[in-house]
Amino acid sequence: MGNGVRAAQVDFKRQDVEPVVSAHLPAEGTQEKKKVLNSLMSGALAGAVAKTAVAPLDRTKIMFQGKSCCRLEQPGFAEAYRLIYRTYLNEGFWSLWRGNSATMVRVVPYAAIQFCAHEEYKQLLGSYYGFQGKALTPFPRFIAGSLAGTTAAMLTYPLDMVRARMAVTPKEMYSNIVHVFIRISREEGLKTLYRGFTPTILGVIPYAGLSFFTYETLKKLHADHSGKSQPSPPERLLFGACAGLIGQSASYPLDVVRRRMQTAGVMGHTYSSILLTMQEIIREEGLIRGLYKGLSMNWVKGPIAVGISFTTFDLMQILLRKLQHSTNVQR
Repeated sequence: MGNGVRAAQVDFKRQDVEPVVSAHLPAEGTQEKKKVLNSLMSGALAGAVAKTAVAPLDRTKIMFQGKSCCRLEQPGFAEAYRLIYRTYLNEGFWSLWRGNSATMVRVVPYAAIQFCAHEEYKQLLGSYYGFQGKALTPFPRFIAGSLAGTTAAMLTYPLDMVRARMAVTPKEMYSNIVHVFIRISREEGLKTLYRGFTPTILGVIPYAGLSFFTYETLKKLHADHSGKSQPSPPERLLFGACAGLIGQSASYPLDVVRRRMQTAGVMGHTYSSILLTMQEIIREEGLIRGLYKGLSMNWVKGPIAVGISFTTFDLMQILLRKLQHSTNVQR
């Protein structure tokens, strides 16, 4: 009799617990899906806002990187202004945003993938190193950023190639993004769409790694010293600007090499490898004036873009979490 009662009690408890567990698992899966979706949406918006804001400077930088200037010409703020002004006079105001549609086609998925991947890599590395729910230590913080940038670059590279071509060519040459793909495929082969891929990946590793590392580190230092859990929007912009300055300065020579290899087909050059491209640039234009061409202008464009990008992502994440929380409360 006693055994029968105990068995019934155990069975009752099992029936009572099992539905709770089975109901809890889908809830966790739903939360994870919402988190990934929020990261994708926030990242996409962050990339679009940041790149549109600096599109004229971005096009000017690509034009500098893509052409071989004489040795005495050192592109800086004055030369950048003259180039922008000449482009405006010859092609009109909106030509300063030429190639921005291709940029959006690339940047929106690139930024969405990069920011979302960064959140996921942080979580994975946090679990691996035992920092779940806490800020990562410096090395995993750098690795998370590098992996996020590499993942995004690998998945969206042909779109970056198209953007570079549209930026350095007259509008008569390519009418739209699809036209660029068709002409490159027919005239130069499909492999051309991945020309400059290796220097891109080699450049993304320090760029994304240092950018995310710097931004996350500055936020952590701010929280430790100020006692505030979150920095203000102006502080986020400043932290992002510092991240962009450090990341882009470290990877800039490889960025120049990437642009030269991408635009070689329309600029009358043939670059077969990273080292040969570097050697030719240094031989024709010098080390600083070649591999660091346009860097001074990038110190303006880069920090603005990265600052806007990181700030937009963080604020969108906060906004979406608040909206979801208020929706759950109302239910």
